[in-house]
Amino acid sequence: MLFNSFEFLIFFPIVFIAYWLLNNNLKNQNILLLISSYIFYAWWDWRFLSIIIISSFIDFTAGLKIFKSKTEMVRKNWLIVSLTANLGMLCVFKYFNFFADSFSNLMQIFDGTPMQ
Repeated sequence: MLFNSFEFLIFFPIVFIAYWLLNNNLKNQNILLLISSYIFYAWWDWRFLSIIIISSFIDFTAGLKIFKSKTEMVRKNWLIVSLTANLGMLCVFKYFNFFADSFSNLMQIFDGTPMQ
């Protein structure tokens, strides 16, 4: 689903009205937004939904640990865990093919075989 698609034109008002109807229940509003985000993301390609679910779980856990921690060092460590996990997933899923292809082309140069 794209922001300028007909599906989004229907999806957004439904989510907005549901959010508005839950006006005094912050917990349910947050759950609605989380599930709506998952639906929006899955509409594009459901196979990648596990990535955003794992990222959400890591960030939620890190956020709880940061909130409950007593020392600044523990907070920074959990922030680093969250950032490393998210940036690591981004690098793997977005740039892995680029680096693998570049490495393959480099090896072909040293091998003397023509690149495809």
